[in-house]
Amino acid sequence: MADDIPWERLFEDATRVRERAHVPYSRFPVGAAILYADGSVVAGCNVENATYGLTVCAERNAFAAGVAQGRSRPVAVAIVANTDVPCPPCGMCRQVMAEFAGNALSVRSRTPKGDEARYTLGELLPHAFTKDFF
Repeated sequence: MADDIPWERLFEDATRVRERAHVPYSRFPVGAAILYADGSVVAGCNVENATYGLTVCAERNAFAAGVAQGRSRPVAVAIVANTDVPCPPCGMCRQVMAEFAGNALSVRSRTPKGDEARYTLGELLPHAFTKDFF
């Protein structure tokens, strides 16, 4: 499936939604786009709050939107962050990804200049806490 992933489309969607990020405090806009096995794409941006604990990352917003739309089986995640080097997802986002996808989930992060890093979820979170422990 990795060869069939339309990465450019995903990065375009992530870049577009990044422009809508609500980041008045950090000024650190992030966009994420998720490709699902059915071919659908769901995007999300980070939304900050004056009480920082209520801030939600782009990746988690995209996964929540996917749940709300009835999407399942994510196969790829593209992230665009306003950084000089590609920025991987934070720990909370990695854990949320593990809730919905396995170790083979393809994750790529890109800078606005086009520098890119490639990971699998298993590389990012090698010993995820999942429903398999219940």
